[in-house]
Amino acid sequence: MKLDSKAMRHLTSEDWRVLTAVEMGSKNHEVVPTPLIEKIARLRGGSSGVHKSIATLAKVGLVARVKEARYDGYRLTYGGLDYLALHTHASRRDVYSVGTRIGVGKESDIVVVADHDGTQKVLKIHRLGRISFRTVKANRDYLKNRASGSWMYLSRLAAMKEFAFMKALREEGFPVPEPLAQSRHTIVMTLIDALPLRQISSVPDPASLYADLIGLILRLAKHGLIHGDFNEFNILIKEEPVSDAAGDEVKDEVSRVNLTPIVIDFPQMVSMDHPNAEMYFDRDVNCVKRFFERRFHFVSTQPGPFFDDAKKLVGKNGSKRLDAALEASGFTKKMAKDLDAALREQVAKDVPDEKDVDSSEDEDVDDDDETYISQASDAEQSENGPAQPSEDEPIAVIQPGSEQSPGHASRSSDPAAREMERLSLGNT
Repeated sequence: MKLDSKAMRHLTSEDWRVLTAVEMGSKNHEVVPTPLIEKIARLRGGSSGVHKSIATLAKVGLVARVKEARYDGYRLTYGGLDYLALHTHASRRDVYSVGTRIGVGKESDIVVVADHDGTQKVLKIHRLGRISFRTVKANRDYLKNRASGSWMYLSRLAAMKEFAFMKALREEGFPVPEPLAQSRHTIVMTLIDALPLRQISSVPDPASLYADLIGLILRLAKHGLIHGDFNEFNILIKEEPVSDAAGDEVKDEVSRVNLTPIVIDFPQMVSMDHPNAEMYFDRDVNCVKRFFERRFHFVSTQPGPFFDDAKKLVGKNGSKRLDAALEASGFTKKMAKDLDAALREQVAKDVPDEKDVDSSEDEDVDDDDETYISQASDAEQSENGPAQPSEDEPIAVIQPGSEQSPGHASRSSDPAAREMERLSLGNT
């Protein structure tokens, strides 16, 4: 679904209390009884005030009435959860305005936002349950008594896990976006001016970039982690000019641009001690190998790396075990078990293949394939989501000596900035 924040400025404090009451009631009820909403909200206007707010919220799609329900009640929609998260971010001054959607997929939406200073950021909205879990709903063993709120529960867990891992990885110097805030099923992070690897048709030195990516896989293993979805959709390539010792930009045609990989999307990250760790590790390595052979016609002369060798690197030279940092953040073993069980079936069959890419919103291969791209084609996307390039038509060619890759816009000319809706989220 598309995030539309226009109605936020018109909601009253009573409306927010009622919306929060529906969220609280959703923990134990798929359809929250109206009397329970009244009891939790405790409005001065009593029942009439609650019904007035419910009508307002239902009109803009934040709550919905379920047809043929056994009692009078309402359920919280994804739009309602989006508004509650945005309201929290606005109250913390992390988000002031909402711009265009620049990425869409099965499990998340990516939106450009800005703070009170006008600094652009990225809002990632997890939407587990929209597509991936339609086939899992019949098997709810992993949710036990939480089946009624599964989509909210799982989306919140995915956001909590990703935020915790991004924070831990960032502190250890990994090339990941900086996580700034997390509320419910959303994460606010820095905007990275980069292209996803899958949109790049050629690079000056494939061997060097390949070595950097394999090095990242081994570096993660050294800290006890496996990405679990390390592929061209979740790797961004940032172009940085090379400078000499004096700080002057190098003019050599071969080495003017340094390609820095940025890793994104961490809800499926697992420990090196995971029962299926070897399968996840080998899949990450093979995804990189297959892509480089298919796209850049590059095949490494060295075999591996192999899981058994990577296992020996865990904790080496005093490396901090980041898999333990997740539980320390408040993400309990029970939460990890629930999320892992939900992701297991989908992850097993989501080995990316560019031929599977579809331009429709519901069938997009990955949620982050266009997460941090600031370019015209993203800002001018249709209502059905961003158009996807085919295998035969990758967007960018990175060549030494070029100032920028085709279609790679600078921050100042970002169409998303020009189209930013200055919606004051704090005036509620």
